[in-house]
Amino acid sequence: MTRPDPAAPVPKPSPAQVPNPGSNQVPSPAGAPVPGPDYWQDRANEAARSVTTLFGRRLLFLPGTHVGAVLWPSPSWYRDLKGALLGPWHYWWQAHYVDCLVDAGRRELRNGATPAARFNGPENPSAGRLASRLVTGIRLRNGFTFVNNYYDDMAWLALAAHRLDRLAEEARKPGRNAGLRKSLTLQFDAASTSDMGGGVFWSKKRDFKNTPATAPVALYYARTGQPGKAQALLDWLDATLFDPAQSLYLDGVRLNAAGELVAERAVYTYNQGPVLGALLELGGDGNLARAAEVVEAVDRLLTVPAPIGGAYDGRVLRCEGTGDGGLFTGILCRYLALAATDRRLLPKTRATAARLVTDTAEAFWAGKRGLAAGEGSTKQRGKSIFSMHAAQPAEAAYPPGGAVELSTQLQAWMALEAAAAVHSRAGADGTGPAGS
Repeated sequence: MTRPDPAAPVPKPSPAQVPNPGSNQVPSPAGAPVPGPDYWQDRANEAARSVTTLFGRRLLFLPGTHVGAVLWPSPSWYRDLKGALLGPWHYWWQAHYVDCLVDAGRRELRNGATPAARFNGPENPSAGRLASRLVTGIRLRNGFTFVNNYYDDMAWLALAAHRLDRLAEEARKPGRNAGLRKSLTLQFDAASTSDMGGGVFWSKKRDFKNTPATAPVALYYARTGQPGKAQALLDWLDATLFDPAQSLYLDGVRLNAAGELVAERAVYTYNQGPVLGALLELGGDGNLARAAEVVEAVDRLLTVPAPIGGAYDGRVLRCEGTGDGGLFTGILCRYLALAATDRRLLPKTRATAARLVTDTAEAFWAGKRGLAAGEGSTKQRGKSIFSMHAAQPAEAAYPPGGAVELSTQLQAWMALEAAAAVHSRAGADGTGPAGS
């Protein structure tokens, strides 16, 4: 995968007003409270409708399938048949698309799991059904297999499929992804070796071990009843890639010609997310202390100012641009939402995590734009485009007439779902957002 260059760390902001973690009221930019759960749920629904309408389509027109187009507008089939039918393939973008649909499905379940509760209206499929069609589309488009050359890609899909099966079980329907998870677990077992002291290889080249692969695999092991394997991977990350000067995780490590470990010292937002998720999933004093340390470091080093004088003023999580980087901050938001509602953490830490999620989601929302005249089809009217940067309005990042990337729209959707989870009454028991 391509990665953008990391931005330079920024100074810690001064303390700001934060939501009460035990309350369903969230502060608006001006400090006036607004209704929590319904406010964010409506916003998340709009993001879900916009992404699925603008980017979602059948694979090769096959019934029972769904995939996300990489770009909007998509190539016209009569001008570029190959590009319209296939186009570039980004496996892990689709995995996060599944995860976003599971988020929407959890909200549908909390609202009664009736046709009227569906994010896109009663006449359209539920989010869970659409996610299942997407999993089918991923398998077909990936050559009738879920196996990929990148272990981090497969880990993201395994995590999403596991959440989708849990959603199905809670809706009293059978989960359908046991075969997927069994196949990918074998891949993770093969990639988790003692080479370089532990960790998970990034790709089948087996020359680089990194946080993007090791952290989601650790989280997957933790969620599927293999805590020993999960903790061993976290211990390797702490010993090899945790930077105590920043309290953040570096990107990866490889062997040089002399057989020495050399760290790739880039710090990316998304790498902190699944580590945080695994630390919380496993629990224990040491893991929880490290989770709190990471939340505070993210607040100190991975935030930037939102535009002054805009619809929203504050500090937001930095974003990493387009391409693969367009997903990064959304992923971090997903796992910060777990920290925001985990009562094993101190109130200060929960409040910091909640503020980071809420302020970033607020900025994405404030900066969105509707489709301009002449953009899109009739059925796409009224849908929204979100910026690739929380600190920049969509009018500047994606002016009318330009192509919009799926990754960046999934990022904004993830941030809005994370805010909805943080402020949901279902998370008030402190165990984390439902279906985390």
